[in-house]
Amino acid sequence: MNRPWLAHYEAHIPHHLDVPDTPLSDCLRRNARRYPDRAATIFFNARLSFRALNDAVDRFAAGLQKQGVLPGDRVAVYMPNCPQYIIAYYGALRAGAVVVPCNPLYVARELQNQLIDAGVRVIVVTSNFYPTVREIRAQTSIDLAIVANIKDYFPPVLKALFTVAKEKSEGHYVDLAQEQDTIAFQRFLADAPELPTPVRVRMEDTACLLYTGGTTGIPKGAELTQANLLVNAMQCQIWIHTKTADEVVLAALPMSHSYGMTTCMNHGMYAASTLVLIPNPRDLRFVLQNIHKHRITVFPGVPTIYVGINHYTNVKDYDLTSVRACISGGAGLPKEVQTQFEKLTGGKLVEGYGLTEASPVTHANPVMGERRLGSIGLPWPGCECKLVDLETGETEVPAGEVGELCVRGPQI
Repeated sequence: MNRPWLAHYEAHIPHHLDVPDTPLSDCLRRNARRYPDRAATIFFNARLSFRALNDAVDRFAAGLQKQGVLPGDRVAVYMPNCPQYIIAYYGALRAGAVVVPCNPLYVARELQNQLIDAGVRVIVVTSNFYPTVREIRAQTSIDLAIVANIKDYFPPVLKALFTVAKEKSEGHYVDLAQEQDTIAFQRFLADAPELPTPVRVRMEDTACLLYTGGTTGIPKGAELTQANLLVNAMQCQIWIHTKTADEVVLAALPMSHSYGMTTCMNHGMYAASTLVLIPNPRDLRFVLQNIHKHRITVFPGVPTIYVGINHYTNVKDYDLTSVRACISGGAGLPKEVQTQFEKLTGGKLVEGYGLTEASPVTHANPVMGERRLGSIGLPWPGCECKLVDLETGETEVPAGEVGELCVRGPQI
């Protein structure tokens, strides 16, 4: 296949991509050995090291095995961005289970449809969403619910204040004493063995069932393999030129969505970056405080969040100059938004493209190289594309003509 895009790659981008035989959860273990004391996550200013995160992932995987979870069983994660999300996601992968991310905005009917379709056995949920699970649980195949309180990884003072002032009033308190086959997240970890029984994971095994297509009908589960997830995290590091163990990534995109899952969580864990977790990206003041305080360097986002920051009343009160690279997706990126955000930060903001079935990123404009307004950019290394005619879907159309985009690659 002719690959004209290769001529436009930045110097550090390889033309070919070798896929290692290393599942993502092993990459986390590797980084815990190499950078044990580096902060893996920052959540309301509380830091969790790579060593502590990996230990919790080990315990979570071992706890699942203790409960009889077998390779291939489905484990749903239904919560906003928080350390428990990452622990549950990587713990399920380490146990050989298939992760089923659930949109935290789902209402009961939507959640029920997804849990039934995926055949979920275990669900991990924050306490404020547990009433939704309780409402539909009898209609599903759930054997166990693991309930996390958002405050569990808060710093001590904030945790105490939250308990007194907000836990009950904002719906985070639940009494699990009378709930059958339901356990608190921290109790689940405490009762689990320190280490799981090793599981042989093949790169072609399904790792994640990610639901998509809700705008055109009932969402359908895209089967993403261990290789798909690993490759897109690798491609993200390569394209952004992420320096290993030297970046701070803002995780404001929901990790339950393919875009946040890869460009924030999996990319960050793969590159030993520090993830600054934002549970509510609509709270722009909190977003700006975290960029300012923790010196964010990589900021994946959608145009609406960049627009919000550009027009935030007191944006000049925050130092955003640490931001060096941002990829925007989910919608077209207007030039004026790009220009104003780059002026605010001094960093580069470029447009990309993807779809859930591709884990999700297939294209992006070069971060430091030539950028073209209104373009989704170039295929990422290892990915190929072509345009075919709309009538037959088979005949390749000449450059400059309208057509249907076809993509293939190791992340798809």
